[in-house]
Amino acid sequence: MNIGFVGVGRMGANMARRLKDRRFHITAVYDSNRTSATSLAAELGCAAAQDLSEVTAESDVIFTVVSDDNAMRNIFAGSGDNLLVNARGRLFINCATISPQVHVEVEKLARKAGAETLEACMASSIPQAREGSLYLMCGGSEDAFRKAEPILKELGSVVRFIGEAGEAAKVKALVNMVMNINTAGLAEGLALGAALGLDLEMLRKVFSQTGAASRVLETDGEDIQNREYNCFFSAAHAAKDSGIALELGRSLGLDLPLARATKEQYDRMVGEGLGELDKSGVAELTFKDRHKHSGNHI
Repeated sequence: MNIGFVGVGRMGANMARRLKDRRFHITAVYDSNRTSATSLAAELGCAAAQDLSEVTAESDVIFTVVSDDNAMRNIFAGSGDNLLVNARGRLFINCATISPQVHVEVEKLARKAGAETLEACMASSIPQAREGSLYLMCGGSEDAFRKAEPILKELGSVVRFIGEAGEAAKVKALVNMVMNINTAGLAEGLALGAALGLDLEMLRKVFSQTGAASRVLETDGEDIQNREYNCFFSAAHAAKDSGIALELGRSLGLDLPLARATKEQYDRMVGEGLGELDKSGVAELTFKDRHKHSGNHI
């Protein structure tokens, strides 16, 4: 089976490495950043495709890991070159966090071209992509899921079928909405603790043993305290993903004030040039005497 990748940033590149390690045949990679594609292609011993249609031509299964709705629409419906040129019989596994409706649109386009799609939304980060321990939430036809499942099980420790196209993307939007709220809340709690003169090591320990405990406390608490913002999930992506959830709420007439306030924080980070910090960098907006690019780790 020949496998191609479109979008080989932090996540896509490590997924490709993992499948190569598991003896899958990676035939072609493509990225809008040509340097990223050529570097990974040299590492994996495959083609660095110059055109999207080349990835389709060289592959039976194509993973896409792109940045947003516009990028997703462009790779599947861009004028001239796109992934659906001569795509009959291909399976596209789409892993980006994008709006549910775009997954539905792409599935319809692929069907017209004689191809299949599956969304495989990832609730994990870079180390899990490399280790094959992603948490994958899948949406699409059950037939497409069964075809993809053997490959996905090499990438994920949990591979869960949610339902038809768009359904997994809804779940992923909510996962990221709650995660982002938790991160911003943790940053505020630790910032207030610091301003009160509390020992943050002690405070994090108390948080972990009480109702303030969370997965985010485990992954981000120490980083927030020490201003270590190596990027596993960027503030820019947090802003985008919170926006997806807010739009879902608006479409149903729901007000989501915590999600809205959290998005405003991440939008502020982007506006102040901090968008490529990890989402835990939201602490720069809450701790006294931080930000203004004065920290050694920014």
